[in-house]
Amino acid sequence: MISEISTLFGLKVYTDEGRYVGKVNDVVIDVEHRVIKGLAIVDYNKSLIESKAPGVIIPYRFVKSVNDIILIKDIFKVLKDKKREAEEVEEEEEEEEIEEI
Repeated sequence: MISEISTLFGLKVYTDEGRYVGKVNDVVIDVEHRVIKGLAIVDYNKSLIESKAPGVIIPYRFVKSVNDIILIKDIFKVLKDKKREAEEVEEEEEEEEIEEI
């Protein structure tokens, strides 16, 4: 259990597969329900997250553990697999179009 939200600031975030995600810069809070909604991450790993924004929000539901570092579910592996599958489908469609010509 987190004793103070301020303890999250500056912590490094890693996936449960050991990949560096970024560093916590801020916390998104749902004041009405008194829960943490997300972590604002800066200095994020550009090879995992394709964005030109200075930071990204990681939903707090992905957090698995908070201690000296923060561990999150490796959602990026799933996203990359889906992207790879989409690219493979596009390549197959292009090959089919070339064969038809």
